[in-house]
Amino acid sequence: MKRLAAVAVAFMVVGGISALAADAKDNWTKHCAKCHGADGKGQGAMGKKLGVRDYTDAKVQDSLKDDEMIKATKEGVKDKDGKAKMKGFADALSDDEVKALVKYIREFKK
Repeated sequence: MKRLAAVAVAFMVVGGISALAADAKDNWTKHCAKCHGADGKGQGAMGKKLGVRDYTDAKVQDSLKDDEMIKATKEGVKDKDGKAKMKGFADALSDDEVKALVKYIREFKK
């Protein structure tokens, strides 16, 4: 009986992780891809205009810390004059969804 309960819990955890990964892709498509591109390269018209970083570039990835990415996703990004370059998504995404997005961004690294 204990083994059955352990197996059930394991399936729930794996299912939750899979759902979170799917949610990250959906959230990327909904909130991020317009500027950062579906592939994370940021080569679309809006991405080029805003000068977004290429998340497939290992050097770019290595320069980014998870906590900085989380903060930028939640609070947004401003230029040196204080003008918003990216809106924050604290009202649209939960903490877990933001963390899942950061993990999803890490998967772009080549």
